[in-house]
Amino acid sequence: MRRNRVIAFGVLAAALAILLVVLVVNIAGGATPAPVAATKTPSATPTATPTPSPTATPTPTETTPVAPPAPPAFDKAAFSIDDPLSPWVVVNKTRPLNPVDYTPPDLVAVPVAHTWDPLLRAEAAAAIVQMFDAASAEAGLSLASNSAYRSYSSQVSVYDSEPDDATTARPGYSEHQTGWTMDIGAASGNCSLNTCFGDTAEGQWLAANAYRFGFLLRYPADKVEVTGFSFEPWHYRYIGVSLATEMHNTGVTTLEEFFGLPAAPGYLN
Repeated sequence: MRRNRVIAFGVLAAALAILLVVLVVNIAGGATPAPVAATKTPSATPTATPTPSPTATPTPTETTPVAPPAPPAFDKAAFSIDDPLSPWVVVNKTRPLNPVDYTPPDLVAVPVAHTWDPLLRAEAAAAIVQMFDAASAEAGLSLASNSAYRSYSSQVSVYDSEPDDATTARPGYSEHQTGWTMDIGAASGNCSLNTCFGDTAEGQWLAANAYRFGFLLRYPADKVEVTGFSFEPWHYRYIGVSLATEMHNTGVTTLEEFFGLPAAPGYLN
C-alpha cells in the first residue's frame, strides 16, 4: 500500500517537473503573441465637388471701323512746269520755251518703226519702246513714229511750210522741241497724222493705255479752247507715269487745267 503511494507520488512529481520545464521554455523563447487586428484608419468624409457657376456670355461691343489714312496729296510742285528740262514743263501759245532755241542735252535714237529717224530724251525714249512693245504683246498692234524731236530750226521750216496757228506751233513754242513728244501712228500708215487715227484700233489703244507708260494725249478734241490746238489723236507728250496716272485717275485731260494755268487759245502777239 505504501509502495503504491510512493509510485503515485513519483509520477505526479515527474509530471510537475515536465510541466515546469515546458513553462520555462515558453518564457525563455518568447511565445508568439496572438495577432492583433489592424486598426483601420477611418476614411475622410468625402467632400462634395462644387458645381461651377455658369459664366455669363459677354455682349459683343460694336466697334466703329477706323477709316484708313488718306493717301498723301499729289505733289504738284515735285517738278518745274517752267524749266524745259522738266518732264512737266508746260509749253503752249502763251508759254514759250526758255530759251526759245532750247536743245535737250540727252537726245537718243529711239529703236522703233518710224517715218523719220526719231530722237527723244532718254527717259521718254525708254518709255516709248515699252509702250510700243505692250501694244504688240497685249493687242497685236504695230505702232510707228511719224515725228519726234524737232529742233528750233526744223520747226522754222515746218511752220513756214504750214503757217496755220491752229495746227502748227511756232518755233520756240513747240512741244516737239522739248524732246518729250512723239507723233504716233499705225505702222501700216493708216490715218497717219489724221483725225481718223483716233478711230483706229491703234489710236483707241493709245488713248486708253498711254498713261500707263507716262504719256498724255496732249490735244483732246474737247479742249481746243484750252490748249489752242485742234484735235491731234496722234500727238503724245511724255510727262512721267506719276503725273499721267494722277491725271487719268482724276479725269483732268490738259496740263493747263491740272496746274491751274490760264487757257492758251492764241498767241499773245
